[in-house]
Amino acid sequence: MAAVHKVAIFGAGGTIGKSITSALVTDKSFDVTIISRADSTSTFPNGIPVTRTDYTVPALTAALRGQDAVVSAVGVAGISKQKDMMDAAEAAGVRLFILSDFGYGPAHQHLPEFDTIGKPRQEVLSYASERAKSNPQFTWSAVAIGNPIDWALNAFPTLGFDFVNRKAIIYDSGTERFTGTTMNGIANAVVGALKHPQEVANRHLHVRSVETCQNELLAAVEEVTGEKWPVAHETTKDLLEKGRAKLAKGERGWVLDLIVAQLLEEGSGRSIVVTQDKADNGLLEMPKEDVLGMVRGILKG
Repeated sequence: MAAVHKVAIFGAGGTIGKSITSALVTDKSFDVTIISRADSTSTFPNGIPVTRTDYTVPALTAALRGQDAVVSAVGVAGISKQKDMMDAAEAAGVRLFILSDFGYGPAHQHLPEFDTIGKPRQEVLSYASERAKSNPQFTWSAVAIGNPIDWALNAFPTLGFDFVNRKAIIYDSGTERFTGTTMNGIANAVVGALKHPQEVANRHLHVRSVETCQNELLAAVEEVTGEKWPVAHETTKDLLEKGRAKLAKGERGWVLDLIVAQLLEEGSGRSIVVTQDKADNGLLEMPKEDVLGMVRGILKG
């Protein structure tokens, strides 16, 4: 497959999309175009071409003509719309479509409550596989990143670390290990995928920035801050029950409770997305990261 030069990105205004867009521009290997809805009020960095268009297949086909690759970083509401995006990309002659599937990958053993939420992603993945089988000139790829760890730790104190008030929650014994990928790691993975279109074609990639546990994270934040953090001890069982009670009552917040319980439940072993020896980090030329460096980055804001 020929090298990728022209890249269009959907969802450039979102959390992951901003990071990917910045990395693409900084790398200087690509001509980047942002695709946005005609009625969107999103603003984007100066100097990056923006095509505002209707999200119909004909309009998107016109917008994508001449592009080598598409990166989709759309949020939950836009997941199913990727079918139209792929139809348009194929019609426009795009060779590689990177799906917005920045999660745990299709083989992840998630809690049953997430079956409905995950169904649109599975349908899009199946659709991508069908398109690639029927047209060898069209390929797809996706990057399983696990926990978007630096963003999640900073955004959700329920995950165990309140960086504003400098206090922690340790669930169970704090020893359940899990992997995570930082925002920079996610962006670098996408850049790496675009530089290796042949090797990443028609498969899920699996990456990780760090492997850790709550106790190691606590030690790291205390080392970086030079402070002893107050620690509360809770159980993932209680968190799971609380989340399920919210779901039964139709209350908000159940998703976060269950995600954290799913991630940290002791003995589950479900949140190691990939072992170090099987990770695609090397193929994607991802810089090495560690827990201390990640924590320093979070605290710098």
